[in-house]
Amino acid sequence: ERLVELVFDALARRWTHSRTRGRRGTPADVVLRLLVLKHVRNWSYSVLEREVRANLVYRQFTHVGAGKVPDAKTLGRIGLALGPAVVERLHRRLVAIASECGVVKGRRMRVDTTVVETNIHYPTDASLLGDGVRVLTRTMKKITKLAGAVGAALRDRSRSTQRCLIQIGRAARSRSDQGKQRMQQCYRRLLAIASRVVGQAKRFAQEVASGRKRAIDLLQQMTLQGHRAYIEAMLPLVQQVMRQTRQRINHGNTQIIRKGKAGKPTEFGKMVKIQEAEQQIVTHYEVYDRRPADCDLLVPAVEEHLRQFGHAPRLVTADAGFFSAANE
Repeated sequence: ERLVELVFDALARRWTHSRTRGRRGTPADVVLRLLVLKHVRNWSYSVLEREVRANLVYRQFTHVGAGKVPDAKTLGRIGLALGPAVVERLHRRLVAIASECGVVKGRRMRVDTTVVETNIHYPTDASLLGDGVRVLTRTMKKITKLAGAVGAALRDRSRSTQRCLIQIGRAARSRSDQGKQRMQQCYRRLLAIASRVVGQAKRFAQEVASGRKRAIDLLQQMTLQGHRAYIEAMLPLVQQVMRQTRQRINHGNTQIIRKGKAGKPTEFGKMVKIQEAEQQIVTHYEVYDRRPADCDLLVPAVEEHLRQFGHAPRLVTADAGFFSAANE
């Protein structure tokens, strides 16, 4: 009941009159059970919606019954409404229940860090140049649709850009000197294409600013000015990528640099510290804006364990990154 009350209070604070006005929302009990099922199965919101809709066992567990399952967008908004603070309070309550029931006694503790990756592609120079060409071309197409065939004509170089990206990807797999030379040629060709697109985007922005490219009414003209402002904001970013790509090519360094674990690409996201007790129950977690050293996290982890269970663990396990003379 205390867990459901936490969710109910968070949902009631979404809007000023959430308790008294508007249509009926998803019950707090159903929200809690849906989120638990999502995290246990490691599903996305769309998969959660599909599986609960088609499975009678999941309908019974989540108390949806014969009713309508909330769609993925609704579930996403509910998850954002709860926020990390409510989820942390829910987690603390679950750990307290596990301790009261004797599932965990706090005699053992294991701590480790991991990276929760962001849903982005790896920002190599080639992919960034391709994104810049794609964004600028898309915006110039919108300007042409509003202003018509006036002034500079648009030349779509998206296919040439995509062809260069494919060739760079194939050449990157080869470690021979011939493969390196082929990749340098592809990069130079991609830079030439990006340079032409940047020049064309500059002309489009100048013609919109001077009034040569105009729309037929005020609302479309405001939209046109917004596209011009977007191009002017994107141009310095694309030019920065072009400068750093030229610098790498001129110095003969065309390999994609990857750091981190052996055989694993560079990770982009947030570092998370996770500590657990018996029965693989996660007792505490923390997300860091900036990556700290693992050796600085061991003693605070033990202190957090002591605060939760009232005694220190008899056995602590961690990898070599947590070792230091002070920690020992």
